[in-house]
Amino acid sequence: MPLMPEQFDRYHRQTILPQIGAAGRERLGKSRVLLIGVGALGGHLADQLARAGVGLLRIADRDIVELTNLQRQTLFDERDAAASAAKAEAAARRLSQVNSQITIEPLVTDVWAGNIEELIEGIDLILDGTDNVQTRYLINDAAVKSGISWIHGACVGTEGRVLAIVPGQGACLRCVYPDPPAAGELPTCDTAGILQSAAAAVASLQAAAATRILTGQFTGADQKLWKLDIWSGRFASIDLSDARREDCPCCGRGAFAFLDAALADSATSLCGRNAVQIRPARPWNNADFDRAVANLRRVGLVEQGTFFSRCRLAESQGLTLTCFRDGRLLVHGTADTGRAKAIYAKFIGT
Repeated sequence: MPLMPEQFDRYHRQTILPQIGAAGRERLGKSRVLLIGVGALGGHLADQLARAGVGLLRIADRDIVELTNLQRQTLFDERDAAASAAKAEAAARRLSQVNSQITIEPLVTDVWAGNIEELIEGIDLILDGTDNVQTRYLINDAAVKSGISWIHGACVGTEGRVLAIVPGQGACLRCVYPDPPAAGELPTCDTAGILQSAAAAVASLQAAAATRILTGQFTGADQKLWKLDIWSGRFASIDLSDARREDCPCCGRGAFAFLDAALADSATSLCGRNAVQIRPARPWNNADFDRAVANLRRVGLVEQGTFFSRCRLAESQGLTLTCFRDGRLLVHGTADTGRAKAIYAKFIGT
């Protein structure tokens, strides 16, 4: 096949940037990125990095597409919502149409202390597209322990923030925010909503920082905490070049409390959803999943999917259960974690 003229190369407009050049383009093509969460932030991030030509994009997301996602989650459409498609798989399908030259690894999984170290193996950069605080502190632990850079992003309402972290060269998340906020202390998309353009702005700042890190042009001396309000047009940056704390429990003392947390079952009320996720203490095998589906068939109408089975309970109006192959259960129709756990024990029982 004859070589295409340089100006027709898909990355030409990126390569002629003096900040990137041919060397930067080569580094991007060899980079390996883990994106955790492919919702509002993650969708914009995945799209930008796929178009930039990162070598491998590993996408981990636990959720399925719903109609309310479409207002802000740009990789999905009405067909994905109607099919209750797994977000990681739907995103991978879309991104493979955007750039067929890169490797995309979709993982329909919950990221937790029991699997995060496996997920980051061989990765150059971790991107935060999550919607909960606990996972971000877990990412920080795993990143600092493994010496992998990561980029924190958060967005709610019309506001957002971005913080790029390079272990050993600047502050980590716990240097800046030593402890997670208490439950209910911060607004969530469930209570405050979210503006799509705010998510896009935060993700763009994350993508720019990712490009700098992956091309070797970011150090701790460049570290800033970016804050923005897209509605009012306010942007601010806080210099964190001297923010690293020697007494930081994570990067200072090497204590990884979130990574070393006991591997127990958990219940999490999902942001922006009248739903609770139950995760068992251990991952399931196929036999566990088959037994659970058999139980569900006795109590309701079951719809079988590739990665999950969904059951509308006959005896509990308004409740739907989505059971994933790794053992997670989404209880739709309640935000009460105690009730969701009781439902799990009653109807799954494995």
